[in-house]
Amino acid sequence: MKKLFDVTKIGEATIKNRFIRSATWEGMADEEGHLTSELIDLYEKLAKGGVGLIISSYATIFKYDKPSKRMLGLYDDSFINEYKELTHKVHENNSKIIAQLVLGNEFISSESDKSYYGLDDSITENDIKEIKNAFVQAALRCEKAGFDGVQIHGAHGYFLSRTLSPIYNKMNNGYGGSLDNRVKLIEEVYSDMRSALKDEFIISIKINSNDFEEGGATFEECKKLCLNLDKLGIDFIEISGNSNNELKGEGIYLDYAKEVAQSITTPVALVGVNRSLDFMEEVINLTDIQYISMCRPFICEYDIVNKFENGIKRKSRCVSCGKCVNNGKINCILNLKDN
Repeated sequence: MKKLFDVTKIGEATIKNRFIRSATWEGMADEEGHLTSELIDLYEKLAKGGVGLIISSYATIFKYDKPSKRMLGLYDDSFINEYKELTHKVHENNSKIIAQLVLGNEFISSESDKSYYGLDDSITENDIKEIKNAFVQAALRCEKAGFDGVQIHGAHGYFLSRTLSPIYNKMNNGYGGSLDNRVKLIEEVYSDMRSALKDEFIISIKINSNDFEEGGATFEECKKLCLNLDKLGIDFIEISGNSNNELKGEGIYLDYAKEVAQSITTPVALVGVNRSLDFMEEVINLTDIQYISMCRPFICEYDIVNKFENGIKRKSRCVSCGKCVNNGKINCILNLKDN
């Protein structure tokens, strides 16, 4: 019988429990993406709060690319030393941390003329190389900064997610058209990273189970990519999805994650409205899913894992109200009321 507080391994990294803090934009970096004391304190609190593996909020790999205000950056070497302080504080509290890397909705091939390129024939072979190299270089900075790994953001409508979608991917350069072609860019980003990084450095991906939009990527794209990445040796896969009001209750992507997990050997993490201990225990014992990811519960209660371990039986205080952003940064409305 699996337990939520089992000690497990992802790759060669020992994880003290099966709880993952899913990547969560905080709005606490400075305008250029550099860390602030507020951000470092938040990650230290999460580690002290008991989470086994922390995934950072998404970090941009190009200076110009800022899909959110005050998001993290990893686009040059100036970030390495400050991240060393963050990773040290997390490791001091017996947690592991990986950085999520993202390219927004479009790519700019020239910083000088600000020409935006979508997923069509305007993207050249050199542009594809530049995108892949930017992911690799950001991952190398993470390795130097003491992170335990990285997560490729392949979900939620960002650039790599859109390469899977027939709606957005209109490329005729070998990366568009057939399903085999549409999964290729993400596979190459992963393979280039794996070749450049140490064997023990975790590489993972967050992927939509379904885009939930007419003509978009479906579970077929998700499963195909997961099967291919499993063969290539990726360390774990987090199953998410574009938000869909038709999905109710806990574990809204459970059916998708369950099917992926039983089809591959790579560990799978389930994210999306995981709230109660009983439900999460059922997930890991009645399916092949290995890890539970949470986002909003950690905004509400950074120490929810410690509370679970100490015997509380209630659900997370998070009621999924969506009022997580106050004064331009994350701060649960329930905590504001408490203050």
